[in-house]
Amino acid sequence: MKLKSKKADIFVPNGSSESEALKRTTHLSIAAHQDDTEIFAYNGIAECFGRSDKWFSSVIVTDGAGSPRSGVYKDYTDEQMKEIRISEQRKAASIGDYSIQIQLAYPSSAVKNPAAKEVSDDIFAILAETKPQVVYLHNPADKHDTHVACVIRAIEALRRLPEKDRPAKVYGCEVWRNLDWLCDDEKAVLPASDYKNVAGALLGVFDSQITGGKRYDLAAIGRRLANATFFASHETDECDSLIFAMDLTGLVKNAKLSIADFTVDAIERFRNDVKSRINKFS
Repeated sequence: MKLKSKKADIFVPNGSSESEALKRTTHLSIAAHQDDTEIFAYNGIAECFGRSDKWFSSVIVTDGAGSPRSGVYKDYTDEQMKEIRISEQRKAASIGDYSIQIQLAYPSSAVKNPAAKEVSDDIFAILAETKPQVVYLHNPADKHDTHVACVIRAIEALRRLPEKDRPAKVYGCEVWRNLDWLCDDEKAVLPASDYKNVAGALLGVFDSQITGGKRYDLAAIGRRLANATFFASHETDECDSLIFAMDLTGLVKNAKLSIADFTVDAIERFRNDVKSRINKFS
């Protein structure tokens, strides 16, 4: 596989060949930063963990520069932090038994630049090799600019695939904005209860972020628990850990759909739901 990124890091945890690791991939995450995959795509990691017929792979698009830091990392330069974060992501890939971990190492500025075609070109090259059945992305209503840009670059790449090679499901998952606001009949509900020890280990390995001042490990697990608890008010919980996602499959199947309109339409339906509920009792 040829990538345009000169700094790309490719890691196959179990010693298989790169070609084999790509081709056996069934579930693929395309995320902006190191640890995003472990936060939003745990459903896919757990579904493939310990299986020989399903394999999870991860793509990290940016180089990890610019993250907040304190403690032992407070004096680290951006270059040192990049190396630390690459190493942490490799450790996560080993813990989660990923088929392959690819880190493209683009600066955020390139991801956010619509004219920088090499980003979507590299994502397309990976998709063409893996042909995954399920793809996990950021959701387009996220409030982090790089996350939003990353999902746009990924959708651009997915739309370039021949129809027969497009995934059956594409999910836009929650990181820097919860998706509990989505109308319930529009939520893609992704179970995340299995292998809790693995879930904790995957998040805990990113010490540069946790010691650096952000308890993503506690927050991500807590959100999943809250999603499960507050999902259905009149039913007992069938699952104690859930990740919510937007179903973005339609955006990939129909290249004419506007990503902005698709997202704002969901917000408008939520607005109408709130308004009608209030009016019903007023």
